[in-house]
Amino acid sequence: MIKYETDSRKVKPGQTFVAIKGYTVDGHDYIESAVKNGATAIIAEKEVKTTVPVTVVENSAKYFQEKLVEEYSKNFKNLKLIGITGTNGKTTSAYLTYQMLSKFGKKVAYMGTIGFMCGDYYEELPNTSPEILTIYKLLEIALDNSCEYVVMEVSSHALDLKRIEGLSFEVCAFTNLTEDHLDYHKTMDSYLECKLLITDYLKDTGVMLVNKDDDASKKFIEKFSNTKTFGIGNADYDISEFDIHPDHTDIRFKVYGDDYKVTTNLTSKFNIYNYMTMFSIVHELGFNCEDIIKHTKDLKQPKGRCETYKVKDGFAVVDYAHTPDAVLKVVTAYKELAKARVITLVGCGGDRDPMKRPIMGDIASEYSDYVIFTSDNPRTEDPENIMKDILAGVKKDNYEVCLDRREAIKKALDMINKDDIVLLLGKGHEDYQIIGHTKIHLDDSEEILKYVDNLKE
Repeated sequence: MIKYETDSRKVKPGQTFVAIKGYTVDGHDYIESAVKNGATAIIAEKEVKTTVPVTVVENSAKYFQEKLVEEYSKNFKNLKLIGITGTNGKTTSAYLTYQMLSKFGKKVAYMGTIGFMCGDYYEELPNTSPEILTIYKLLEIALDNSCEYVVMEVSSHALDLKRIEGLSFEVCAFTNLTEDHLDYHKTMDSYLECKLLITDYLKDTGVMLVNKDDDASKKFIEKFSNTKTFGIGNADYDISEFDIHPDHTDIRFKVYGDDYKVTTNLTSKFNIYNYMTMFSIVHELGFNCEDIIKHTKDLKQPKGRCETYKVKDGFAVVDYAHTPDAVLKVVTAYKELAKARVITLVGCGGDRDPMKRPIMGDIASEYSDYVIFTSDNPRTEDPENIMKDILAGVKKDNYEVCLDRREAIKKALDMINKDDIVLLLGKGHEDYQIIGHTKIHLDDSEEILKYVDNLKE
């Protein structure tokens, strides 16, 4: 067990409580609570009166991180860590990799947007890449379960805040770079610089895999010598041709010049890239191409990633797309597949990057036949103000506004005629709506299933 804890409520007898001053909460206010729960030592940034020894440091977060790395990172040196970064596609690529390694009979854990999975153990996570202490605790669980591999989504925040400090990766992959998180990074150049930091965590013998069809891949190739590429034309993992259907995709590709073909139950062009991200990772780890192809038929989409439901004589699709690029890719992909209308339901989160709102409004309206704009975690912002930002970019009149997401979903499903496709975007696997500081249960997939059940009655 790691002896440090930063949450006074989680302190166990004998642990050291680290008082960290955060943005909204100051850990120094909870020292007595930590002592009551059994803390036998305190790390703080000021002198405090308590019954256990106190170590005063200039920056408790920095001091704690350094001690954590110094004392525990060596425990993970035999784990084969796989890191996937990029704006879109991290979750699907990581989850496919996790599944594929499992199909080979390997003990493997997954850590990312849809939680932490390790054998029968599951834990929901607050972030794509949680705080360093949580990451280290989860890696200990992976070790306790005799895992050989851990597949991790690595966010730009995690790289910038050094949440993976002390870890060494066998293979890392870069999916793409599109506009997101500019409320944090401010510029796309700064955002890219954070993504490039992942190469600092690769072993000397490690491999960096990049999507060569994204311009940012050139920067990875320049920075890390052992970089391999996947993409369309002149790539190490070279996509030759593909044929996309509503329920499967046929792909022909070359690996270092050798020809292969595979059928996957994933649909859309962006999922071809997700599949090739997985394929290149697993092959670089030493697994045979033919065996990867053989196991492909057993792979499933992660929850909330292009999950498709039959509704009346059409379809409803739940997807996590919540950036301009992701919305564009999803809507245009289904527009190509649709025999009738594409109806899109979408919104933008509150207390998050406002610059993307008019862009997403424009994309949804421009490429869909009809749009219902709704709420998507308004948090502490007024939903009406979020909607004004979204509508500022809309140039067509093919939309309506319904701020109540549950009601908006029913409206969208009511519209389905023969062969129509309804896209419910933004929430994906999430089963809640954050209004103010409160989480209210709301799951897009559940709403579809309830709707279908009501039709049967």
